[in-house]
Amino acid sequence: MSKAEKTKQHIIEKTATLFNTKGYTSTSLSDITEATGLTKGSIYGNFENKDEVAIEVYKYNAGLLSRTIQHSFGDEYPTSAEKLHAFVAFYRKNWPVVFSNGGCPLMNAATEADDSFPALKPHVRSSFEIWMTKISTVIIQGQKNGEINEKVDAEKYASLFIMLIEGGILLSKTMGAQSFLNNALDTITHMIDHELIILPS
Repeated sequence: MSKAEKTKQHIIEKTATLFNTKGYTSTSLSDITEATGLTKGSIYGNFENKDEVAIEVYKYNAGLLSRTIQHSFGDEYPTSAEKLHAFVAFYRKNWPVVFSNGGCPLMNAATEADDSFPALKPHVRSSFEIWMTKISTVIIQGQKNGEINEKVDAEKYASLFIMLIEGGILLSKTMGAQSFLNNALDTITHMIDHELIILPS
């Protein structure tokens, strides 16, 4: 990486949690300089404006989540059922990290993109599309392998899983209790075990 690339990466990484907790529109240039230890001139020497910083930080935050989800769907878990259960287990296990970093970066950004930061919206939409594709691909592969009921709609279940997770995170973060997210994850687990997986006869 060049010096400029390293500086940009430093800015993005140092402000990732800041933007996700304070908000993409509410985070000020002064907040950015304080978090990075750089001057305003240095920030503007690497980014056109604060909005560009915010969008690049969102891409970084969304990318971290995407890579983590992809790990749950990796070869470590050979069956589709194991992949889906690993995906659920990730959220159950990592709630403290999600909470301390301000919640789900996709959900946080989606609210702002819809109301006050339209330039962010296509990036958020793309992230959700990628997420849904990852889940539906696992389900479809399971259908091909004879693990999962071929009659279920993969995209429907992928979107339901995401809605339940996002709603669970929102309520848990608002109420300060993990039980709401756990309830959502329990519902997803029930769907996997009783609606998706073909049980041996």
